[in-house]
Amino acid sequence: MSEKNSNKIKQYRKPLNINLGMVFFGVIFIYLVVCVFMYFTTKHISGYQVKKGSLFVDNVYTGLAIRKEQIINSAYSGYINYYVREGSRIGAHKMVCTVDEGGRLQDLMEEQSMGENTLSESALHEIRDDIMNFTLDFEERNFFTAYDFMYSIQGNVLEQANNNVLNNLDLLNRSGESGLINICNAPGSGIVVYSYDGYENFSPNAITEEILNREGYEKTQLISNNLVSTGDPIYKLITDEEWSIMIQTDPERAEYLLEKEYVQVKFLKDQNVSWAEVRLITNGEGEHFIQLVFNNSMISYCNERFIDIELIIEEEEGLKVPNSAIITKEFLLIPEEYITKSGNNGEDGVLKQVYDEDGNPSQKFIQVTIYNKEKNKYYVDGVDLEMGDTLLKLDSSNEHQISEKGSLVGVFNKNKGYADFKQIKVLYENEEYSIIKSNTEYGLIEYDYIVLDAEAVSEDELLR
Repeated sequence: MSEKNSNKIKQYRKPLNINLGMVFFGVIFIYLVVCVFMYFTTKHISGYQVKKGSLFVDNVYTGLAIRKEQIINSAYSGYINYYVREGSRIGAHKMVCTVDEGGRLQDLMEEQSMGENTLSESALHEIRDDIMNFTLDFEERNFFTAYDFMYSIQGNVLEQANNNVLNNLDLLNRSGESGLINICNAPGSGIVVYSYDGYENFSPNAITEEILNREGYEKTQLISNNLVSTGDPIYKLITDEEWSIMIQTDPERAEYLLEKEYVQVKFLKDQNVSWAEVRLITNGEGEHFIQLVFNNSMISYCNERFIDIELIIEEEEGLKVPNSAIITKEFLLIPEEYITKSGNNGEDGVLKQVYDEDGNPSQKFIQVTIYNKEKNKYYVDGVDLEMGDTLLKLDSSNEHQISEKGSLVGVFNKNKGYADFKQIKVLYENEEYSIIKSNTEYGLIEYDYIVLDAEAVSEDELLR
C-alpha cells in the first residue's frame, strides 16, 4: 500500500512569471498605435512664427506727364521753318519760326548765293552724342521712340540750316520778297516743343486706367518746311516748371506713399533722380491714382507724354506674414459708451436686455472681446450677441439696438492654444507675403505664432 502511494506522481504548478520587458514593449506599441491613429484622424494646423522682414516690391511704373502747355497756332499760311531747337527755353517775344507764304525761302536756301549750310563742329558733336545716347538706351519693345529721335535729329539739322538763312535775310530784302516771310514770336516765355497730342489741357481728375495703358494715343509731330494753314498748330510752349506724373498703384501702396508725403523718383530713360510730392487723385468713377508733383527736371522730358519711372523707397521694416494666413472677418459695431466692465474681474462687456419666461425685462452682462476701435465704435465678437439685440447704457435709460457690422483684416494667433483673431494693418504686399505694421493695438508682436492657413480654422477653435 505504501509502495502504491509512493509511485503516484503529482504535477507541480509553476508560479506566474511576468516578463517586464514584454509588458514595457506592449505599452510602447499600444502608444504608437494610438499616436498614429490620432495623427491620421486629427486635423493638422501648421503654424508660422512672425518675424520682422521686408519684401521686394516692383516699383517701376509708366506714368502720364501733365504740364502747363499752350498750343500756338499759325496766323498765316505757308511753309514753316523753325529757328529754336526743341526743348530750348525762349523768352517772351523772341522769334521761334517763320511762315513763308510764297515758298521762295526754300529755293533761296538751295541757291549757291546763300552759301553752304554746313554744320559747325559743336553742332556735329552734339548730334553725335545724341545718336550715341539713343543707341545705348534703345529697346526694341519701345520702337516708337525711334520716330521721336528721327524728328529730333531732323529738327536739329534744320535749325542749323535755317539759322544760316536767317543770317542772310538781307538777301531776301534785296530780292524784294522778304514781305512774304512772316516772323512768329513767342507770346510768352517757356520751353518750345514741336508736337501736340491733345493732352495739353488735361486735368488730373480725368485720369483713367485706359489712358495709362496708352489706348488710342497719338502724337502729331511738327516738322520744318511743312505746309501749314491759318489756325494750324505750329509749336507748343510749356509755361511752368512745375509738372506731374500720374501713376496707378494698389491701395496699400498708395496709402504708404501718402504717409511718406515725398518720394524719390528715378527716370529710367537717363537714370536721373528727383524728389516728388505725393498726392492722391480720385476720378469721376471713384478710381484712385497717385500724382507725383515735381518742380524741376521738366525740360529733360518735355516732349514725352508717357514716362517710365521707378520709385526709390526705403522699405519700412515690419512684421512679415504669409498671405495665406490673412483673413477678413466681420464684427458687430458697438458705440463706446455702451462698453462697460464687470465688477468682479474688470472684463469688457455690454449690458444686454433679456426677458424671462413671463416677459419681464432685465439686464445681463455679456462679456465681449474687443478687436479694434474706430470713430468711437468698438469692433466686438458676436458669440453671445447678434444683430437686433438691445443694449443698455450703464446708469442711464438710454438704449441701443445693434444694427451695424464692420470688417477687419487679420490673422489667427495660436499662442493660447486656440484660434484667436488679431487685427493687422498691411503696409505692402507681393504675391506670397505681406509686411504688416508692428506693435499695433489689438494686433501682433514679433515672435507670435499664427495659423499658416487661415481658411482651415474657425474662431476660437482648439489647435494642436
